[in-house]
Amino acid sequence: MESMVRGVLLDLGGVIYVGDTPLTGALKALGRLRAGGVPLRYLTNTTRSPRRKLLAKLHAMGVPAEPDELFMPAIAARRYLETQGLSPHLLVHPALEEDFEGLAETGPRAVVLGDAGEGFTYQALNAAYRELEQGAAFLALARNRSFQDEDGARSLDAGAFVAALEYASQKEAMLFGKPAAEFFAAAVASLGCAPEEVAMVGDDVESDVAGALAAGLAGVLVRSGKYRDGDEATIEPPPSVVVDDLGTAVDWILESAAAE
Repeated sequence: MESMVRGVLLDLGGVIYVGDTPLTGALKALGRLRAGGVPLRYLTNTTRSPRRKLLAKLHAMGVPAEPDELFMPAIAARRYLETQGLSPHLLVHPALEEDFEGLAETGPRAVVLGDAGEGFTYQALNAAYRELEQGAAFLALARNRSFQDEDGARSLDAGAFVAALEYASQKEAMLFGKPAAEFFAAAVASLGCAPEEVAMVGDDVESDVAGALAAGLAGVLVRSGKYRDGDEATIEPPPSVVVDDLGTAVDWILESAAAE
């Protein structure tokens, strides 16, 4: 990597914690980043928890996070709905609905799809399909293939359901989470850095790492969370670096930050 690292974007699940438990060494690694004066932002594609609850969860685990450091697809989508004057048809987890409270209830429609979990019934998907057939815009909060569930195994994520509605409606969804370039760009801008001065650390080789590289950032792949042997060989260009965990990622970042 030619440019030194001046800012960091961090994935949450699989990098900092799994379930409600911090990964070994993760909190210490965050402390070292803070002590090193490297500004950071947390980028997550989680769409099962509203910002309020996710911040509370982070604080309960000892993860230092301020509201303006947390970038979530739901918050970005809400801003878009507000600026465009759109009325949402929500296909999201019930817990996430509070992040969309107070929006227009009449006017042009937009289907907003997140990880609805057990809410992905035929009836719910068909209702969203009918909205799209009638001209609604299509907003996807994420299109990840899978996520690491609390039992340590991979579980089906929202991407399959986004693809199903795209296929049925013949309408491409507008993406508001990783790997959308605009999502990375907003976080980078908030750091006051150029893209080439920022490293993204994640366990998802597609959404985190390939997305970051396409947006002009360094992509740091950790062998934790949903990582599986050989993931780094599935994207081109390859990750900027592959490391064991957040602690070794921070080693690499601080070494780069110290290099002039």
